[in-house]
Order: sequence, then structure tokens, then C-alpha cells
Amino acid sequence: MQLIIKNLFRRKIRTLLTVLGICVGVVTIIALGALADGFEAGYGSMLAGSKADLILSQPDTMDISYSAVDETVGAELAVLPEVEAVSGMLQGITQTEGEAFFIVFGYAEDSFILERFRIKEGVGLYDHIPRELRGTPILLGSAAAEVMKKSVGDTLRITTTTYRIVGLYETGDTFEDSAAVLRLEDAQDLLGKDRQVSLFYIRLKEPNLRTRLEERLTRQWPDLKLSGTSEFADKQSMQAMMKGFVWVIGGLAIVIGGVGMLNAQLMAVFERTREIGVLRATGWNRRRVLGMILGESVLVCLAGGVLGIVTGWLLLLLLSKITVLAGTRTGNIHPNLIGQALLVVLVLGLVGGLYPAWRASRLPPVEALRYEGGSSKARRLPVGGMAVQGLWQRSTRSLLTLGAIGLTVGAILALEAVVRGFSASFTDMANLSQAEIMIRQADIADTTLSAIDERVIDSISAMPEVRSASGAVFTGLILPDSGIMFLLQGYAPNEFPIQRFHVVQGEMLTGNRQILLGDLMAEALKKDVGDVVELSGMRFKVVGIYESNIGWEQMGGVTTLRDAQNFVGRPRQVSMIAVKLKDAAQAQAMVEIFNTRFPGVYAALGSEFAEEMPDMQSSKAMLGGISLMAVFAGGLGVLNTMLMSVFERTREIGVLRALGWRRSAVLGMILREAVLLGLLGGGLGIGLAFGLIKLMQMTPMLGSWVDPVWAWDIFARAILLSLFLGVIGGLYPAYRATRLRPVDALRYE
Repeated sequence: MQLIIKNLFRRKIRTLLTVLGICVGVVTIIALGALADGFEAGYGSMLAGSKADLILSQPDTMDISYSAVDETVGAELAVLPEVEAVSGMLQGITQTEGEAFFIVFGYAEDSFILERFRIKEGVGLYDHIPRELRGTPILLGSAAAEVMKKSVGDTLRITTTTYRIVGLYETGDTFEDSAAVLRLEDAQDLLGKDRQVSLFYIRLKEPNLRTRLEERLTRQWPDLKLSGTSEFADKQSMQAMMKGFVWVIGGLAIVIGGVGMLNAQLMAVFERTREIGVLRATGWNRRRVLGMILGESVLVCLAGGVLGIVTGWLLLLLLSKITVLAGTRTGNIHPNLIGQALLVVLVLGLVGGLYPAWRASRLPPVEALRYEGGSSKARRLPVGGMAVQGLWQRSTRSLLTLGAIGLTVGAILALEAVVRGFSASFTDMANLSQAEIMIRQADIADTTLSAIDERVIDSISAMPEVRSASGAVFTGLILPDSGIMFLLQGYAPNEFPIQRFHVVQGEMLTGNRQILLGDLMAEALKKDVGDVVELSGMRFKVVGIYESNIGWEQMGGVTTLRDAQNFVGRPRQVSMIAVKLKDAAQAQAMVEIFNTRFPGVYAALGSEFAEEMPDMQSSKAMLGGISLMAVFAGGLGVLNTMLMSVFERTREIGVLRALGWRRSAVLGMILREAVLLGLLGGGLGIGLAFGLIKLMQMTPMLGSWVDPVWAWDIFARAILLSLFLGVIGGLYPAYRATRLRPVDALRYE
């Protein structure tokens, strides 16, 4: 072990760069993992802390926020002989001051769940004092109050409504303490869910009465699902999706860092060929040499893992001071998450160090002792200058670095093409519907949470400049048996937006409880015209199967607007409004009129609507974060490679300087190699991007959601990114090369 540590410290810069490369991946796993675990633990703690025995909700929704149950069910539940107490709860995701994702809860005055919210300052939500104050009362969680710097008596603006903070509460659950609590009717108004709740908490008179109650509720409300609190928490699909995202992005960072580590260890073996020959000549067997190199790899990865865990903790600590997002708390870094991160880097150390260690163990002692650095045989290409020859003569190192750059550029390129494709699909929807203007609710966290009163449609339709205005509803759910994501859309059967669906079998919608299925979804579910589809307890008859130019629309279905509104629990509410004008040239002027006359909505030109959707803004922010991470990891790889190249060629650089090369010439030579490496890696990245997209499109069910848009500026940015990686990776090594004194460089061994 002492020799291993000594070897690593002999090459401090190389070791540090490799450790940093691994660190980036671990930070990603820790930070994003803590976010996902925070939501999971928050839901679990919230549901378990409710002291309820059972939960009644809409089945198969992606998240509690998407569940919708009629409020009147609560009164009927309360009189059942098995039930001791019932409490409705409404949960929603919205936006507030400086927070893109803010959770609000709504509870009725008689809710036994309110006992969980301990008032630290101020008074309770239903106290007589709030009734006498001006403004709608709200309770703010202690964690949210700390981040937002709010106290009792302050106001809080959520979307377009201003609330008066009457109390600060604490539950001990970060998820709830990062949110706010409203009176149930106020939450229903805010979230556009009139007379709806997300779920009912049920407390039984006796635990053994569950089976009897379940049988009774199945008969009385077959479209609802009764679950235990732990069962319900486990079925939240959003958590599984977040965890999948964590491992995809974290895995990318780890692979890029791993390529750098493999590169560093392989170069260490080349550099220490003579030293390994001495060890073999003095009695070291192959197993001992292999163990030494492998030990160095594992130790470097573990050091990167520990540094990544500490950095991830500090990052979450910083985020916890500036955002109320529930997962951004250092307390969410659980031992399991740390164990997973360390296991990943341990495996990486073993896999990445195996080949260099095996290569070192196979070196014959006699040949190793004769080694004097560089290649045993000069390999030259018939074409290319010194930059090309420099990379060619170190082909293994160059290929590994090209792989790191290619993965960096390819991943960013593929993600950007997918995000653009998703944005373009919404623009296509407007174009195919021949709508000049699209409208959604203002200040929302997600388009599927948009809720606009239908009276707005009536007001718009009555305007003399408008030919037609039509509402639509969008939502998603997870099918229980297959785990397939189903996108449900609702349109009025006789209005213009629904006409864009090309029905290839059956007929168009004529009434309620009918559904059109996308051809891919019909194939996946093995459904035909005349069959019945059950979605979250609601049964629909398949009257037609359609094709669409928009890939993800084929993995869903279309119902009447009324059915979709009932499904999402928003009667008389729509997600979007499509507007056709009598004169298309007036579109921009009408957008300004709509935004002025209807302050609760946001109107945009059909061609610009998708770019301004909150979903697209979130996706772009995510893409920016991933790009930053990938660029940092890829840049470290190039820097590591070029720095090793300078160390290895110290003597060569000394000869060039002795022959009259100026410092600027040496600087240019190293920079040209780095830039060439970046450009070649960029070309490889473009190829990998196409490969990644093809792989995603071949994946069952996922493929239809992937419809990339390739544009010249995407490729231009890829090339610029490659150049940037080459320049930042080569700048310091080139500078270092120019500082070498010819006499010292010629003596270097």
C-alpha cells in the first residue's frame, strides 16, 4: 500500500486530474440521487406520518398531484361502519416567488391530518384571527420560510394570487416543510380543481376491517384504488422516472471519468516500463505487479468517490440555501446512496485498471529493462504534420481521449436534438390544427398542470377578430400491467383541432366514453376497434385508431373534452386553447390583447408557443446542467492527455528548443495537437449522437417518444464545443511545455 500511495504522489497533477474526473460523476450521482431520494423519502414520511391506515385515490397516475377524486366521496366514506375518520387532501405543483417548482397542500377544517402541522410562529389556518385579516391565509413550511426569507404577516405570491402568511409550521419531514398549506377551497381555486381532492386518508376503527372495507369500496367506487400508505408511496411513478434519470446522467459522467482514469493508468504503465522491469528482475511475480497497478486504479477511484461525496454534500448545502426543492437537503444523502456511489467507483477502478494492470504484468523483464521511453518502433503516417504524427505515435492514448470527447459531444448533441424534436412536435400540433395562437395558464410549473376556465374560450370566441377558439386537455398516466406511459388528450368532437388526427380504422369520436387510440398504442395493448380500454378505473370503447406525424401522440389516445376533464378532475377547465383568426396578419397584435385582457393566461404565436412552455424551459435548464458537467469531465480528459504528452516528450521538446524553436512554436505545436484531438473527437461525437438516437428509437415504447430535430446550428455548436475542449485541455500543457528550459529538458529521463 505504501508503494501504491508513493507512486500516485509521484505524479500529483495526473492523479489529481483523474480524481477530479471521477469526482464529477460521483457528484452527479449524489446530487441527483439525493433529489430523487428526497422525494421518495418525503412521500413515505408524509404518508406514514398521516397516521392513516388506508388511502383512496385515482389509480395509475404518475404522481399524487395528478390524482383527482370527487370531494363528495369523503362524506360517503365517513358514514361507513368500518371508518373512524376521513380526511381529503389536495396536492399540487405550482410556481411562486423565485421558485419554479413549489408544492402546496389543501386540507379541510375538520381534517385530522392538520394535527401533524405544528405551528412554530403565528396561528393555525382555521383560527379565528386569519378570518379577520385581509388576504387569503396560508401556512408556510419552516424550510420554505428560511429559504424565501418570509415570516408571519408577510405576503406570498403564488402564480397570480397573493396570500397572507398567518403561520409557520414544522412536521419534521423536509418534503412538507418545503411547501405550504392552504384551506381546501383556496387550494382548489389555485389549482383549478373545483370540488376535487387528490386522495382521501382513511383511519379504520379496527385494522382487521381493511378487507371488508376494500370489498365494499370496490363495489361502490370501481374507478378508485384503495391502498395502504406504504403501498401507495411505492407506486408513485415519478420517483422511478427520477431514479432512472439519475443513473443515466450519472452513468454518463462516470463513463467519461472512467475513460480518463483508464487513459492515465495506461500511460503510467508505459512511463514506468523500466521501473516495472526492475521490479520483475528483483523477484516480483506477475500477480504482485498486477496487484500494484490495480491497487493504484482502485485507490484513485475511491479518492474520486470520497471527494465527489463531499462535493455533492457541499453542493446540496448551497442549494438548500437558495431553493425550496425538497430533495436539495444534505439530510437526503443516505448511507445507501453513499454505498451505491462507492460501489460504482470501486467497480470502475477494477474494470478501468484491469487492462493496464494485465499489460504491466505481461512485460518481459529483459525488454522492460532495455526500454528508454517512447515507442519501440517509430510509426509514421505518410501524410500529416507534427500534430498528426504526435497523436498517431500515441494511438492508444489518443483513442481513449477521442472516446471521452466523443461521449461528451455525442451525449449533448443527442439530448439537444431530442429536446428540439419535442419542442417542434408542439409547434407541429399548432400548425396541423391551423391555429395562429396558442394559450396556456400563466406561471405554471408544467403544461399538463395548466387549468384555464372555459369561460375564457367563450370570451375569446366572441371577439370579432377570432374565427374559432377551441380548448384541449393533456395529461399522462402509467398503465399498471405494462408500465407504459400513456398520453391522454381531450378535444371537443366537432371542433377544428381534432380534425388533424388521421383515423385509419373505425371512425371519429361521436360521444363520451369513446376513445381514439394511436396505432402504436393499439398495437402495444393489442386493442382493436370495438374493444374496451380501462384508464385509471374509467372504461372507454375504442371507436377508431389513428396515425400521427407526431411520434409520441401515437403512444396515447384521444377522448372527448368532457371525458378528459372528468379524468383529470377539472370540470369546465382546459389545459390549452387553440385560436384561429380571421386575419392571420393580426396574430401578434392579438397575442398582446389576450395577455392584457386575460391576466391569468399566457398567449403566444403558434410557432413560438413550444419554446416558451415551462416544460421546454426546464428541459433546456437540465440540458445546460448536463452539458456543463460533461464539458468539465471531457475537458479534464483532454487536459490529462496533453499534460502526459508534454511529460513524455520533455526530452523531445528540449531538442527542439536546442535546435532553435521559439516558445511560440512549441506552444503552437502542443495546441495544434489538442485542437486536432478535439475536432476528431467532435466528429466521433456526431457519429455517436446518431447512434444514441438510433438506439433510443429501437427501444420498445421509448422509441416513439424520440423524434429528433437535426439542424446546422446543432452541428456547429458540436464543432465549437470540440474546439473549446481542445483549447481548454491543451492550454496549460502547452504553456508548461514553453517553460521547459532546454538544458533541463535534455537531461530528463
